[in-house]
Amino acid sequence: MTGTPPPWNAIDVQDVRALRALAHPLRMSLLAALRSDGPSTASRLADRLGESSGATSYHLRQLAGFGFVEEVPDQGTGRERWWRALHRSTRWNTEDFLDEPGGREVVDELTDRIVAHQRRMLAAFAAEREQLDDEWRSAASLNDWGVRVSPARARELIGELNDVVQRWRDENEEPDQPLVHVLLDLFPLRDYPL
Repeated sequence: MTGTPPPWNAIDVQDVRALRALAHPLRMSLLAALRSDGPSTASRLADRLGESSGATSYHLRQLAGFGFVEEVPDQGTGRERWWRALHRSTRWNTEDFLDEPGGREVVDELTDRIVAHQRRMLAAFAAEREQLDDEWRSAASLNDWGVRVSPARARELIGELNDVVQRWRDENEEPDQPLVHVLLDLFPLRDYPL
């Protein structure tokens, strides 16, 4: 079952309770593992994440309650249930949550966790790049662009960039190749860090 992609491309989260459920660090890790590695059991996920199977099982059920994961039909037994991610990515519009009770806080919490995760991904790439073959070393890319735009134009730009990556995933993905991570970040800074 490993490597089986989730059945749908994305979930658009519009409920602050679902966003809050997703913000839990173990739930984020469980969802990421199911998305990157394919279906698994709570026990296998517990081993991978250094958690108890009781904790992973509980948090998988919480994710299922909000439509992020599901039990794999016709797989496993009552003791060894298989779980899969339902979507390859999660989207939400920050603007929709800012006026909701607790919305601003959960968006900030999720943003902090995502930034920390991206730091870990970049650090892992830096640590592993010496082991890459020459073809992957030359294909890998880190970019830093600066563009002066309004918030409205920034939303338009990130929408176009996301559409390009989505189209590539839909039309050009090669299932037998390694999972490649594309980070698209767009944010203003008062002072450029030197």
